[in-house]
Amino acid sequence: MPTWQRTPRPEKVQEIAELLEILQSELIVFTDFQGMDVKSLSKVRSRLKETGGGYRVAKNTLLRRAASSDAAKKMTEALEGSTAVAYSKGDPVAAAKAVMEFTKGTKAIKVKAGMVEGQVLSAAQVEALSKVPPREQLISMVVGGLQSPITNLVGTLQSLFGQLAMTCQAIADKKAA
Repeated sequence: MPTWQRTPRPEKVQEIAELLEILQSELIVFTDFQGMDVKSLSKVRSRLKETGGGYRVAKNTLLRRAASSDAAKKMTEALEGSTAVAYSKGDPVAAAKAVMEFTKGTKAIKVKAGMVEGQVLSAAQVEALSKVPPREQLISMVVGGLQSPITNLVGTLQSLFGQLAMTCQAIADKKAA
């Protein structure tokens, strides 16, 4: 039977389905893990698990087949050599920080490309994303920025009403005397 007429093995179909689900995550980072030992890879996995993600070694051909969106297909152009996928369903910034922790040292991973919410990122952009403050801190900064003018307005109104009350009291005291 020619190779183009073979039916795919169930294991590969299952792996492609799992990779398709991974490629729909908030953050996806393709890395080269060449030279890393099992202990280092398990550290990466456990650190990413803390951020709501994971780290999975995958074959490039299966990743290409699982890439269904245009952005994912564009991202698969960076696939060459050994590839692992770091992904996160939660906070993309926290996961990017976790990945970048392991890019330094003798047994380091190398970032190939990334994708956040459908936007393809280069390795430098993934590094820049890792330097962004966490989501909670960004939200508090926005709320603080919105709250500041309101607080100033309330303070101004309180001082105006306070001055009006003191003026009225002074007039009343003057008439009483």
